Amino acid sequence: MKTTRLEAFSDGVLAIIITIMVLELKVPEEHTWSALGDSATGFLTYLLSFVYIGIYWSNHHHMFQVVESVSGGVLWANLHLLFWLSLLPFTTGWMDESGFEPVPTMVYGIDLLLAAIAYFVLQLTIYRQPGGVRLRQALGRDLKGKASPVLYVVGIACSVFSPTLGVAVFTVVALLWLVPDRRVERYLTQDAV
Repeated sequence: MKTTRLEAFSDGVLAIIITIMVLELKVPEEHTWSALGDSATGFLTYLLSFVYIGIYWSNHHHMFQVVESVSGGVLWANLHLLFWLSLLPFTTGWMDESGFEPVPTMVYGIDLLLAAIAYFVLQLTIYRQPGGVRLRQALGRDLKGKASPVLYVVGIACSVFSPTLGVAVFTVVALLWLVPDRRVERYLTQDAV
């Protein structure tokens, strides 16, 4: 089957996740700069999670530019990814409301790790279907994809002793991916020649 339904469904789910996260932001009760400053932590955790959703959306879009059709396995692997991403509003909110306590920060990191694993499972599932070789060629060695889960584990471990350090590691991973990944675009350009 074509990829269009999978892409449209995924786009819709990711849009809903972002909507839920923004609705979780607390509006200051007072109309002062000080009250707005008290909301800064919530805004920063929202921003980090928003960036993560944007990264997944962008890379998901690029991935399906080289995939011509999907199987039932790809559909389920995609749902697996969307499941972990759909928990981001919960894990983000818990981490923020706890004031970055160790357990909620670890759970946030675990959610990020499981989403990364789910994305990798989606890639592997695509690799194994007819035409999956195009994605494998486009991604190459995928160093960022391999480094990210390792860094998440480091961030989770750091969160036990210093949740702030754990969040800093999670932020570093986001910054790694914030630079647009042009591997698929380069592959499509070369493939067209």
